[in-house]
Amino acid sequence: MDFLLFLDNLDQSITLFLNGSDSLYLDSFAFLATKTFTWILFFASLLYVIFREHDFRSFLLVIFFLILGLFIADQVASSVFKPWVARLRPSHDPLLIDQIDIVNGYRGGTYGFFSSHASNTLFVGTFLSLLFRHRSATLCLILWGVLNCWTRVYLGVHYFGDVLVGALFGIVIALGCYRLYLYLLPKANVRAYASATLDYIPLSFWLTLLLLAIPWQLYF
Repeated sequence: MDFLLFLDNLDQSITLFLNGSDSLYLDSFAFLATKTFTWILFFASLLYVIFREHDFRSFLLVIFFLILGLFIADQVASSVFKPWVARLRPSHDPLLIDQIDIVNGYRGGTYGFFSSHASNTLFVGTFLSLLFRHRSATLCLILWGVLNCWTRVYLGVHYFGDVLVGALFGIVIALGCYRLYLYLLPKANVRAYASATLDYIPLSFWLTLLLLAIPWQLYF
């Protein structure tokens, strides 16, 4: 029990350290970065690479496992663990409500363990990293996942532990889906993707980050 209390206190301390700031610029950056629509260009580049580099059968298999993995990662978090564990988000916790910085009134749902944002992004990032086996693409996919995890804590809608467990769960689901993919399509293990095609992934990622870095709140 003492160890669990220690972990809970440590989780709160890390969360409060990472949560919020006095910077309106960082508030705007985190608020935009956590939104799915912000990454449309990045998602489009991922789909383009998958479509461009696969025949019809393997393309359908990749899409199938992406959908399956996302469904598991999202629903286990949202429909099983959140109502079962019933751990209040920091933004709803009466013990932390005066210490948590809230951005634009965004508080999320009532419960937060574990983070479906973290499980979803780390599932996609890990699965596609295993698929592409390309250093720059992998770096961007993992940075994207970590950035999304950070925004959830910064915005006060998740504890650090929520995103850590969510990220680990997403990685485990990705490993399982990739193993099944290789079982159904063994030749995929020796597939070589064209570097020129994969280069669209870091290009779209860094371009999106560049657009996020613009202080839009000064102009709108």
